[in-house]
Amino acid sequence: MKTTLTRFGIRSLTCGMIAFAALAPAMAEEGGAKSKNMLDTWVIAGGWTMIPLVLLLIWCLYLLTTCLMSLKREKFCPEALRGQLISLMGECRVQSAIQLATQSPTYLGRLVAYSLPNVDANRPEDLGKDAVEDSVVEFAGNERPAVMLNVDILALIGAIAPSIGLFGTIQGMVLAFETLATAGSADPSQLAGSISVALLTTFWGLIISIIALPAFFFLKKHAQKLESECVNTVAEMMNTSINVINAEAQLARIPEGLNAEEGEEGEGELIEGQEA
Repeated sequence: MKTTLTRFGIRSLTCGMIAFAALAPAMAEEGGAKSKNMLDTWVIAGGWTMIPLVLLLIWCLYLLTTCLMSLKREKFCPEALRGQLISLMGECRVQSAIQLATQSPTYLGRLVAYSLPNVDANRPEDLGKDAVEDSVVEFAGNERPAVMLNVDILALIGAIAPSIGLFGTIQGMVLAFETLATAGSADPSQLAGSISVALLTTFWGLIISIIALPAFFFLKKHAQKLESECVNTVAEMMNTSINVINAEAQLARIPEGLNAEEGEEGEGELIEGQEA
């Protein structure tokens, strides 16, 4: 599904770029003959530099939609699967937990199927928890680039868009002052119009950046939170099994009283009861 969406996004961007490049000159000529509409005023008037900005805006919205669809709790740590795995580990049914996790395509399912085979039944005191934790870290490190790919691209778009907008503005300013230098004098209203057109690219570059950068930080934190929930679930599963296996030994280490004075009082009451 993810591969299909990626291919669809690439094809959409390519078609949009070709269509915009083909229609921009015709739309500009039509806008010169007729009264300008919103598209002429706010997009086409910015010149050819608006082509990469429009493509970046489309790409940004596509990535934002894709991330919102992929970074869902149901695809990372579904509550039903989490409860079943913890319940199985509470009964020390490690093989059943691995089989259940293998059947789930979620992040938690793949993480459990990758890490639980490292459980060591010959070490009942900790069940080889260190090896399981190492495998969890290894799995998270291998999966993180794929999870964060689209999110990182949003950050890149947010950084590039203002630069492209500033480039278009500088280019427009250079042309405006070149016209002024050639003519020797110019109508202030015409010069102001040229400058406003030049500033359009910076305007759109900032809009794209304002969309992309907050989305990047929000989605990054959200992805890290989902990953942490999956890692904590595996730790909880291991602790549950360890506590069940070592329940008697842990209970034996728990003192009768909370402090020495309570212990002495308990012994005194016991002696008095025996004397009576």
